[in-house]
Amino acid sequence: MRGFDLIDAIKHAVEAACPGVVSCADIIAFAARDATYFLSGGKVYFDMPSGRRDGTFSNDSGPIDFLPPPTSNLSDLVSSFAVKGLSVEDMVVLSGAHTVGRSHCSSFVPDRLNASVFSDIDGGFAWFLRSQCPLDATPGGNDPTVMLDFVTPNTLDNQYYKNVLDHKVLFTSDAALLTSPETAKMVVDNAVIPGWWEDRFKAAMVKLASIQVKTGYQGQIRKNCRVINY
Repeated sequence: MRGFDLIDAIKHAVEAACPGVVSCADIIAFAARDATYFLSGGKVYFDMPSGRRDGTFSNDSGPIDFLPPPTSNLSDLVSSFAVKGLSVEDMVVLSGAHTVGRSHCSSFVPDRLNASVFSDIDGGFAWFLRSQCPLDATPGGNDPTVMLDFVTPNTLDNQYYKNVLDHKVLFTSDAALLTSPETAKMVVDNAVIPGWWEDRFKAAMVKLASIQVKTGYQGQIRKNCRVINY
């Protein structure tokens, strides 16, 4: 993931002021809180609890076992979030984070733009994406990036849900939110009721940041976020 150089800089400054006190896990949680605030123009603000400690083992393949891929159907999404104690509504609400950021073409071209595969994607939107992405996009090869949300790409808002309803989303996992009456209603509510999504996103972010937290004598306070203390 990009952006961890910023976490390194924050950690360096915090360690200089109060060494061995603030974990990398807390810094990342606070950074998520602050990014949410700034990207939403101050509309989404919440208190983020502190007190996390860092793990003593990290493996870059670990998260892949739990992060649902963009090709996920609704059942896969629900199951992946349930394993971590997150509800169906949490899943729909947290999916709204796809209103900011970028995706590599290879994450959606094969199952969304391939003429031999059924897709509910809007025709005009599909044409636009084909103009941006090579149909043979592969990770590590010719694989440019495109915005997740072409309407308000740099603003954290509820536009994502409007895009889902318009069939103008990149991933199969985004489109999957319309494949059950329960989640489709949640999409509509988040899209049309002012403040509905923002309020739920605050609570879901705190809940997300509370999963499998290490406290007390568990783990450690890393000196360098990239490696464990030896």
